[in-house]
Amino acid sequence: MGGAEKSAESGVADDAVTRAAPAAPVPPVVDSPEGRMGTEGRVLNVFSHGVLILWALMVTLPLLWAVMSALKDDKSIFTSPWALPTSLHFDNWSRAWSQAHMSEYFFNSVVVVAGSLLGTMLLGSMAAYVLARFEFPGNRFIYYLFVGGMSFPVILALVPLFFVMKNMQLLDTYHGLILVYIAYSLPFTIFFLSGFFRTLPSSVAEAALIDGASHTRTFFQVMLPMAKPGLISVGIFNFLGQWNQYLLPAVLNVGDEDKKLLPQGLVALAVSQGYKGDWSGLFAGLVIAMLPVLAAYIVFQRQVQAGLTAGALK
Repeated sequence: MGGAEKSAESGVADDAVTRAAPAAPVPPVVDSPEGRMGTEGRVLNVFSHGVLILWALMVTLPLLWAVMSALKDDKSIFTSPWALPTSLHFDNWSRAWSQAHMSEYFFNSVVVVAGSLLGTMLLGSMAAYVLARFEFPGNRFIYYLFVGGMSFPVILALVPLFFVMKNMQLLDTYHGLILVYIAYSLPFTIFFLSGFFRTLPSSVAEAALIDGASHTRTFFQVMLPMAKPGLISVGIFNFLGQWNQYLLPAVLNVGDEDKKLLPQGLVALAVSQGYKGDWSGLFAGLVIAMLPVLAAYIVFQRQVQAGLTAGALK
């Protein structure tokens, strides 16, 4: 009996303790940081893709409209500007190429841009390599001097530049425009390539120097081929800027009609029409001016993307 009473009392005590003990709180359901980041990432991804699609439409639709207008006649351009051409008028292209002297302007632009692009890439890559890979007194000063040249508006230098070119007898000449284009493009080229050369491994250049290669040979045969993506990227940017340049040739190339470049030819074609308005020929000339730029980017688009992302990936 005594044992039964003790067991009953212990059972009653255990029940009392169980009833007195508070229940364990249930933790609230909270979204994990991973889930929140995943949702925010998806929203950001949709927003960024929407912006890119909108930007692509804003860029491509005017180009397609210009090509469509270049294949129409003048009446169709005004009566149905957004409709597809009912018949293809390729005579617009031949008329713009021959009668509007687009062939001469195109040749002049090719000569000037080819010479200036070659000089810009050669001098810019050499200067950028020295500023990026060698330490010497005044290195940072020279570098920031070139970077400051990017912020200097070229329109402020037109008047003194005109008189300097006149005194040097470089007005209305191919080589005069080539020198001006090189000076105009060097700051951006050096800024772009100096950052790219810093990302290249130093061990390869050191191995070439140990093997007896000079600094010149190391640059041209070792470092320059390694910098090919960056060279192509900055070359495309310089080609775009120099091919579409209108202000500098308009000021420095005013006397000789045979030396005018393609942007000057397009303006002359638009102005010379007077009240007639050869709009189909003007659109054809505009497309002719765009084709080299589009072709250059289509051919080198992978190299351009690789050059823009190489610095971030290394």
